[in-house]
Amino acid sequence: MKIISSIQNSYIKDLLKLQDKSRERKKKGLFLVEGQREISLVLKGNYEIDSILFVAEVFSKEKAILLNIPTSKYTEITKEVYQKLAYRDSTEGVIAVVKTKEFKLDNIEFNTPTPLILVLEGIEKPGNLGAMLRTADAAKLDAVFIANPKTDMFNPNIIRSSVGCLFTNQIAVGSSEDVSNFLKNKNIHIYSATLQNSNEYHKNDYTKPTAIAVGTEATGLTQIWRDVATQNINIPMQGEIDSMNVSVAAAILTFEAKRQREFKI
Repeated sequence: MKIISSIQNSYIKDLLKLQDKSRERKKKGLFLVEGQREISLVLKGNYEIDSILFVAEVFSKEKAILLNIPTSKYTEITKEVYQKLAYRDSTEGVIAVVKTKEFKLDNIEFNTPTPLILVLEGIEKPGNLGAMLRTADAAKLDAVFIANPKTDMFNPNIIRSSVGCLFTNQIAVGSSEDVSNFLKNKNIHIYSATLQNSNEYHKNDYTKPTAIAVGTEATGLTQIWRDVATQNINIPMQGEIDSMNVSVAAAILTFEAKRQREFKI
């Protein structure tokens, strides 16, 4: 098994570009994932592993066996190289180079007649997007749709903030028009979080096939979601401000729907 000990190695330089640049991830069709738990979720999500880089004194052979990845895909690296590649402060000693997927609407399948979906329109901050993917996993939603995406889904900040839930959710990406048309064609009721022409969120029935749409904190949802909504909804504010973090709002709305469904999957 070869060992890479220099951060000047051409392969390591290419991997650093994957961490830093969206266009490189798109060009190569690869991205990086660090940590044993996250790599295990990658495998559960049926992503293909291109290679595994590990620090022998940190990531043991016993841990490697648990991942059930062919040894031919492993490359040993030094701690110095790992620290250059790693995005997080914690040291788990293992990084996977993973092949990207396309998040197509056509690939979405529902295993229930009453799916519950979260629609995220134009979310710019990777941390917010990752937090909402984490919420979607916690609620075991049937799908998450990213409408009018503003960031690369394989951004390392999304992977980190989602704690690997990018790989556990059924995800599709498309324009707001395409996503809303998909939902309408599936006869899914749409509840759009917006102040205009809305009622309080807890006064609606989310036990039917339901999609909950949220937008950016700065501008909210675009008009298309207000027009297509079965009902516009709001979270009543009782303090001095008139809005909250979008990931918090999404969690409140999602778990109200789960409560009405008696937390049944």
